[in-house]
Amino acid sequence: MSESGWELGLADADNAGVYFVTTDDLDTLGVAARDAGLQVRRIDLGNADKQTLLLRIATALDFPGTFGRNWDALSDGLRDLSWLSAPGYTLLFENGGDLQQADSDDFDTLLEVLEEAAQDWAERETPFWSFLALPESVFDEIDATAADAG
Repeated sequence: MSESGWELGLADADNAGVYFVTTDDLDTLGVAARDAGLQVRRIDLGNADKQTLLLRIATALDFPGTFGRNWDALSDGLRDLSWLSAPGYTLLFENGGDLQQADSDDFDTLLEVLEEAAQDWAERETPFWSFLALPESVFDEIDATAADAG
């Protein structure tokens, strides 16, 4: 059991990946990840175009000044992180719904880059988690759709 009393299995690289959560979940996940010994970084996706988004991620993760500010460079940086040596990583993304609504292509590309990074780290037995906060209404719609299908 962790210091917070929560054991979410965040040290397990095989289960790490990209997950959608609510904003209320981010604080709890951050505490649990820290308790698991993981490096935790919080990144705001609100009101961000592609360049702002890439800069926010690069800043939060202390990317080297040579960061190329494109999707390929983000992918490379997320798969390295040698300057943030840790037993694992947790990225907490606020306002994911804002990015999803503003630019669904950038949102989808970000998800792909994060998932590929998680898979790459899992091969090295290092957990790499990305939690993206979406509005509660998204989960209400999913629940309603599941109830209608059932």
